[in-house]
Amino acid sequence: MSQGHGRPPGAHGPPPNIPISLEPTQGWHCTHLYYRFDRGVLAGMSAEARARGREELTAALDPAGPSASTRLQTSIVSGHKSDFGLMLMDPNPLKIDSVQQGLLATSLGPALIPTYSFVSITEISEYVSTVEQYGQRLIAEGDAEGSPVYQAKLKAYGDRLPMMNKQRLTPEFPPYPATCFYPMNKKRKVGENWFLLPFAERNRQMAEHARSGMEFAGKVSQLITVGLGLDDWEWGVTLWAKNPQYLTEIVYRMRFDEASARYAEFGPFYTSYVATPAEMLDHCRVK
Repeated sequence: MSQGHGRPPGAHGPPPNIPISLEPTQGWHCTHLYYRFDRGVLAGMSAEARARGREELTAALDPAGPSASTRLQTSIVSGHKSDFGLMLMDPNPLKIDSVQQGLLATSLGPALIPTYSFVSITEISEYVSTVEQYGQRLIAEGDAEGSPVYQAKLKAYGDRLPMMNKQRLTPEFPPYPATCFYPMNKKRKVGENWFLLPFAERNRQMAEHARSGMEFAGKVSQLITVGLGLDDWEWGVTLWAKNPQYLTEIVYRMRFDEASARYAEFGPFYTSYVATPAEMLDHCRVK
């Protein structure tokens, strides 16, 4: 590993003025977890043990409970990949992991089979325009600098930007019933290496991608978290939708954008439906 920060070779400890902490300087840790119930183990449990396990699991996954992470959402997974999923966010990654350990420590823990996880951190992408950059884009798109229309658009963007960045870093879960998660990478193939493109070109393509997403405002909410250095994929994409059909429509629409069509690689998709822990257990016939 190369030396940096102007420190002599062999120096130990962190650079000065950078605190030692598990918490990001901005944003939250984010973990997606997926589980399947082992029906054989459940069948071997007494009715009393299953009832006790239901009570313990419901408490462990209570978003308002004393052990909950800052954000905790349970959902029922569609298909055979898993029975249910969790999305957890908190400044402290061990707070998130303690929820998982608490879940596995319940009486139902022996019947839980982890099927997938993704570890990431919330971020403000480098492609999110500052107010100044947005103004330059307006000019490039034909708005006259200083005109009333230009000023109105610039002010509207400036007013929205703090709230949008807050939602990117410390998001609230939207009140939508359908959700989908998938990990993704940007390609590093010969002739299709995203990371060798000039920033201006990457920014242009991501602006096109963002415009496609904005067509679904009021229908779909999206959160991008970064897994670089933390997990096997570079980014995680979480979508929430008012109706499952919008998940299909937005993914289909955005696949035609150059940033996606030429440079994106996608992992497994997990589609699920937001539920309380008790609703999830009833749906999965854990009684």
